[in-house]
Amino acid sequence: MVHIGVNINSSKDKDGKVFEKIKTILYEKYEDIKLTVFNDSFGLDKLESKDLDMVITLGGDGTILSTARQLAGYQVPILGVNLGNLGFLSSIEPSELSYAIDAIIKGDYYVEDRLMLKCTIVSGDSNKEYNFLNDIVLSKGTLARIVKYNVNIDKHFYTDFNGDGIIISTPTGSTAYSLSAGGPIIYPTLDMLSITPICPHSLGMRTIVIGANSEVEVNIKSTDQNVFLTVDGQESIQITKQDKVIVNEYPYKCKLIKLNNYSYFDVLRKKIVQRTKECEGDEG
Repeated sequence: MVHIGVNINSSKDKDGKVFEKIKTILYEKYEDIKLTVFNDSFGLDKLESKDLDMVITLGGDGTILSTARQLAGYQVPILGVNLGNLGFLSSIEPSELSYAIDAIIKGDYYVEDRLMLKCTIVSGDSNKEYNFLNDIVLSKGTLARIVKYNVNIDKHFYTDFNGDGIIISTPTGSTAYSLSAGGPIIYPTLDMLSITPICPHSLGMRTIVIGANSEVEVNIKSTDQNVFLTVDGQESIQITKQDKVIVNEYPYKCKLIKLNNYSYFDVLRKKIVQRTKECEGDEG
């Protein structure tokens, strides 16, 4: 029996029509199948999820990010069906699902390992841990004053800088907020991370790219305003001057299903490079 989970973003498939279409296709393609349905990632982190053969996500990139965090450690491959705007992480569009399932049944696909990172907030004697596929962002609250950040790498002092914030990103997240803040595009299967300042008050402060096995520690210095840590753009935690934020490599990879005809550079060109030109008013 094939056990498939379907994680539905209820805001993207409000009337359930896409799910009904997918359910029909799955029952047509598989002779012996069990479907488990999740809504907005609720329940995906339960131990039973480790028995899933794959999870199909119906939504945008955010749905894949939340699915990856909830399934972290279970090593369940994810097939992303794009119902969002950009869909950079998604493997297929809804119209391609029948073809995609045929390809998966024939073995005409591969599973791509993507680096995940772990963020630990050390607050006195207590620790809180979060895993992430894209990035964590430390940024100031609503006041206009800049914040001083202290950064250490592998327990060695790297830099202090004043600015609006700092982004610690995986290669998968390099095309997200980090790119907008001036960071580089990093090929998604590489094992490295980037540290990108947000609006630093220094001409010399730029992105640094280091190995994924490095440890990054960020401390907040001399501020009287709120600082928040955001995980994959979806979870927000308030940080104080007494807290330490430590980032390490997460021991498990996110596993994304890609069909053999998938080209990262085609997707990058169509959804990032050319999309940027269109936004700038350049038709060429």
